[in-house]
Amino acid sequence: MIILVPAQVHDEFAAEAAKIVPQAQLVSYAEDGPPPAELEQAEAVLRWVSGKRFSEMVEQGPKVRWLHTASAGVDHVLTRAVRAKRSLIVTDSGAAFTDSIPEFVIAWMLMVGRRLPQLIAQQREHKWQWVPQEQLFGRTVGIIGLGPIGQGVAQRAKALGMRVLGFRRHHAPVPSVDRVLTGPDGLSQLLQQSDYVVLAASLTEETRALIGPAQLDEMRPNAWIINIARGGLIDEDALIDTLQNSKIGGACLDVFAKEPLPSDSPLWDLPNVYIAPHNSSGGTPELRAKQKAVFFDNLKRFVRNQPLEGVVDIQRGY
Repeated sequence: MIILVPAQVHDEFAAEAAKIVPQAQLVSYAEDGPPPAELEQAEAVLRWVSGKRFSEMVEQGPKVRWLHTASAGVDHVLTRAVRAKRSLIVTDSGAAFTDSIPEFVIAWMLMVGRRLPQLIAQQREHKWQWVPQEQLFGRTVGIIGLGPIGQGVAQRAKALGMRVLGFRRHHAPVPSVDRVLTGPDGLSQLLQQSDYVVLAASLTEETRALIGPAQLDEMRPNAWIINIARGGLIDEDALIDTLQNSKIGGACLDVFAKEPLPSDSPLWDLPNVYIAPHNSSGGTPELRAKQKAVFFDNLKRFVRNQPLEGVVDIQRGY
């Protein structure tokens, strides 16, 4: 059974596969140059991090029936060619991100509440001045999107004594979430009650610009919005206007409508905005190990014709 994997990880993955899934032959494909000779016989394709040629491999491989991505989000993975491939199964690596990104979210909330940037600035100025702070205990965090990342945020926020609200398509209970809200009214309730609003939803046609002028107006005056999902979830122009006029406390942004964020974007210089370059996962060794584990678990299932984990609903987009 031939599995196509990106050249950047081939040697590392092939050595491990030979030990734990000897039935699978991992064949390298490059992001440029001719396609591998084994493309005609390949049954699966791995996409790693920012790779783009996976779509071509799926389209041109007549026997390809499984595509796995190392990412959590799949909006950039569900290309026209991928959507057009009948009976193709797509799986994601959302389960690998349950620690790295939620930790980053908590770090941002602690930074904001404890005024760490101000304290650091005062240190550099040799300035001794008491700074008022806010604790997270007792505050409310509203999490939009309760997949593996959203649930990871909920678990950590709950451990810090926060009240946790969640927003999703249906009312099914979620561990560490005090109340699950749905529909337009549910979103309004979450925005009106939250001190921190965390965006952890998938980007689909349904969720694009989910947070627009009306939703931003519903947020508390001192609330902060944290986006570690996709820039397209927010109407960026409306967000800039809201921040420039100090209608909310501020924003912590890891993702943007256009990336890299243009150098002339007003977001760079707003005092109530903190920016990260799509960096919340951190690319830590632990994350990489979990991404590999998710792939190899599914690879073992695939060669045994067992149901795969993390299957994406291609029509819904997540």
